[in-house]
Formats: sequence, structure tokens, C-alpha cells
Amino acid sequence: MLKKKILLGVTGSIAAYKTAELIRLLRKHNFFVQVVLTKSAKQFVTPLTLQALSGNPVLENMWEPTEGNGMEHINLARTADLILIAPASGNFIAKLSNGLADDLLTNLCLARSCPLLVAPAMNVEMFNNIATQRNIETIKNDGIVLSGPDSGEQACGEVGFGRLINFESMMLDIKKIISAQIFLNKKILISSGATLEKIDEARAITNLSSGLMGLNLAKIAYTMGAEVTVILGYSNYEFPPCIKTIKAMNHDEMNKSISSNIEKNDIYISAAAISDYKPNYTKGKIKKGKESISLELKKTKDILSHVGKDFSHKLVVGFAAESENLIENARNKLVSKNLDIIIANEIKNSMGKTKAKMVIIDQYEEKHLPEAEKEVQSKIILEHIFKFFSRVKAHDTIN
Repeated sequence: MLKKKILLGVTGSIAAYKTAELIRLLRKHNFFVQVVLTKSAKQFVTPLTLQALSGNPVLENMWEPTEGNGMEHINLARTADLILIAPASGNFIAKLSNGLADDLLTNLCLARSCPLLVAPAMNVEMFNNIATQRNIETIKNDGIVLSGPDSGEQACGEVGFGRLINFESMMLDIKKIISAQIFLNKKILISSGATLEKIDEARAITNLSSGLMGLNLAKIAYTMGAEVTVILGYSNYEFPPCIKTIKAMNHDEMNKSISSNIEKNDIYISAAAISDYKPNYTKGKIKKGKESISLELKKTKDILSHVGKDFSHKLVVGFAAESENLIENARNKLVSKNLDIIIANEIKNSMGKTKAKMVIIDQYEEKHLPEAEKEVQSKIILEHIFKFFSRVKAHDTIN
């Protein structure tokens, strides 16, 4: 696969010092990076540093002699897959909103035929200024996409919106803008992570789910254009701020959050490991002393079965983590829980691990996925969900 080419524009913001790490991250994700500096940006970061990290000469002056037709601002804009302005100062956003072209970077933005992604970074008062907000609305209306900013403590010591967005969220926005938006205008609800049921005020029972599958499904669905909401239990992983998360630490909270949110979504993916049983809660702390104690567990409500039956007008996807008879048990769950799709995997080879072998089963086919990173599997699963969703919608239209 050919590398995607990103023109990285760096403007005069103190956040320009973070650009070095951004370039390393972009190259790690196999992007070809061509840096373009404004005059003000050179006050914060040196061209030599960015050249060493990007592996390409840093461009600054549109008037420097070049080979070819001398139209470097046109040539660069025609060969790029994306122009990313990070950080974008208030001054540069003002130039974009008015269509100014007084240096190489603004010329590139004006002459582009590719998407433009802007990551603002400035003082909170500058960001909140009515003129800046007006300029931001203008460029958004012009089809320019914004990534961030974040809220937090700034270099000047003030706190509020204006911080350069964290790079994990920025990478998702980059992938989103250059990926096929197959879930555009679709809403996907995903449950993720493990639940924890209290035994007493000091102890609890849980399971070995890490939440990695749900995280990857959420991130990739986001890059595919979906509006994603995650009902999140205990997880070993942090979800990026660009993905809406609702905390639900036990079975009852999961049930309440899923039930109250599913109607607002088109697709539900049950990737959480939700407790099948929970202990009778003991107030206070059970004192030790006996050689053994018995713990009585009571069965919980089958949330996925409830969703499959009561929300059959939604597309519902479940997971079957099995220790034996993988396909048979998964097919039984597909039917008994009234699911559209089920993803089968063996517990010993998937739960708590970064890789897994999986089988996608629905009424039309059985697709076996060889062992791969869960990020890879998540993309295949979501593409399958889209194909199934499209097939069902086409069938409904015909009938």
C-alpha cells in the first residue's frame, strides 16, 4: 500500500514544540510527512529539527527557486492526501477564514484539492474571543474540519479551551478524514470492559476482560464516520476524549445505561463481559477467621437477550466467548438471543490478550478470521456489520 502524504503546516503557537513528537507519531503510522513552516513558527521550533524527524526538507518560502514549473504551492497541494495544520494559531485561522494567501502555507491551503484538518492551539481568552469563534464557524462552514482543541492548563498558566488536542484523538481525526465514511450519519452503541460485583464493602468479583476489543471497535467505528457512544465498565485502557463514554461499573448500571441509550442508536455491539451472576451483598466487611466460606451467587438479567428481543428493529451484535463447542454454542446464542451477528472466540485465546482468532456468524455466512491483532479484527468486524446492515436495508426496501 502506498503511503498517504500529509502536508504538516506548523504556525506560530507555543504548542509548536509538540510538533516533533507529532511527526514521529505520523511516521510510525506510515504517513509520508512534508513539513511547511510559517515565519512565526520558526520562533518556536527549528527547521533542522523537523527535517531530521520527517526525513524531508522543511519548506518555508514560496519564492525560493525550484525545479519544474516554479509553482510549488500548486504542485504540493495537488499531490497531498491531507493538509494538517497543527498547531493552528488564532492568526492563521483568521487568514483561512478570509481566504488570505500571503505565504507558502496559506497558498497551499487555498490551492488544495485535498481535505484540510485544523488543530487550534492558543490562549483560552484568544480562543473564546468572539472574532476567533466567528472565524472558526466560517472555516467550518467552508468545509474545513477541526480537531480539538482540548481544555486544560496552558503554557501561560491559565486553564480552559485552547490546548492542542491530544495526539491519540488527532490521529483518529486524521484517519477519519482520509478513510471511507461507511457509517456516516449512523450511531453505534458499544458496551466494553468488565463488570465488578461487590461482595462486601472491601471485596468484589469480576472477570479477565481488558476492554481492548471494545476500545478498538469504538476507535475504528469513529474513523469510519459513526457517532460512537461507549458504555464502559472496568478497562485496562483509556478511551480518547473524542469518543463519548458512559461509566457503568456493574451489571445493574450496564443494564440501565444500555437500555436508556439503545433507542438513540442504529447499531448495538455487545463487547463487554457483563456478570452472569452476582453475590448477595453483605454490608460492612466479612471478617476472616473461618477456614472456608461459601459465596452464594444469584443469576443476573441477560441484557443481550433482552436487547435482541425488545429492540429487534436495531442491528444487534453479540460476542460468544466459549471454552468448548465454539461454533455450535455461538449459533445457539445467535438464535436464542435473537441477534443479527455473533462473534465467536475461544476464551483461552482471546480474553485479556491483544490478539485473537474469531469467527463471524450471521444468517448468511460463517467467516473465520485467522489470529491477528484485535485492531485488525475490529476493522473486519465493522466492515462485515456494514455489509450486513446494507443487505438488510436493501431487503427491507424491496419488501
